[in-house]
Amino acid sequence: MHFARLLSAFLLAAAVPLAVAAQDTAPADAAKEAPKPARAKKPVKKVAKSRSPTAKVLFGAATSPAPMAARAIGFYAKGCLAGAKALPIDGPAWQAMRLSRNRNWGHPELVALVEKLALDAKKHDSWPGLLVGDIAQPRGGPMLTGHASHQVGLDADIWLTPMPNRRLTEQEREDLSATSMLAADRVSVDPAIWTNTHVRLLKRAASYPTVERVLVHPAIKKALCDATAKDGDRGWLSKVRPIWGHHYHFHIRIACPKGSTNCEAQPAPADDDGCGAELKHWLDLIKTPPKPPPPGPPAPPKPGITLDQLPAECRAVLAAGTTPPIVPPKPALAARPAAKAAKAPANK
Repeated sequence: MHFARLLSAFLLAAAVPLAVAAQDTAPADAAKEAPKPARAKKPVKKVAKSRSPTAKVLFGAATSPAPMAARAIGFYAKGCLAGAKALPIDGPAWQAMRLSRNRNWGHPELVALVEKLALDAKKHDSWPGLLVGDIAQPRGGPMLTGHASHQVGLDADIWLTPMPNRRLTEQEREDLSATSMLAADRVSVDPAIWTNTHVRLLKRAASYPTVERVLVHPAIKKALCDATAKDGDRGWLSKVRPIWGHHYHFHIRIACPKGSTNCEAQPAPADDDGCGAELKHWLDLIKTPPKPPPPGPPAPPKPGITLDQLPAECRAVLAAGTTPPIVPPKPALAARPAAKAAKAPANK
């Protein structure tokens, strides 16, 4: 109900025209008269411009998926999701975390892959089970907090903390903190925490054909490179990409699924293992971080993405299943009212 009220208000605000006060026109023969002092302009009451809510507000208010065929629409960081499926909050080898966020939704292919990874890692790699963080909102789209990506249901965060051998309570899933893998120098992993089981888990995740990226902290990428230096099969390392953060969890991204014709693919990573110059560059950035900007007022926040900046299909995703539809397609320009028709001559 809150979702419907919010979107209805959005449409009303968009439809209200701004009132502009009209000025009186002077008589036609005013130019013949002697000049008169300028008339004081009547004060015009300013009307505040209505601001449409950002897309993150609209999508963040959706509590259920769009009842449509499953499709990832747009790009990972600028799109939405139709026909989402929820990862069950409990499974034989996983538990979903931060349930209050309602972000355990994804494209059915991603949800199936997360479940498969959990079962395979438990069976073959001695990993106790996955603690699954954010996937996507019920209809994807920009999020109120956190991620820039995770918008099309093809991204999932997996904690590097093993699942305990008991079911966590809902409160524990809100309060429990993930464990950082970093040592004090922040360019290596802590040997007291990092294990070969972590290596096997990440290798398995990157080895699935549908997985395009596994995002980790540069120190974790280095640990993977070092641990597999003598291995014959290192092709999977090309998918493991260093990025800021991601020392508490790793991020899986799968390719655009079949049937998602408006899903925008990401360029494939380089063919090499990524353990050379690229990794060194990342580690150097951590050792010698850029200097902070000079003191001064903070830069104004960037405006959020609006619904009009997302793929056009995302309007239908928001409207689907609502009664009546509350996010119709963009309104066309209003037609001028028809003038009273004069009586036409008999020969026309």
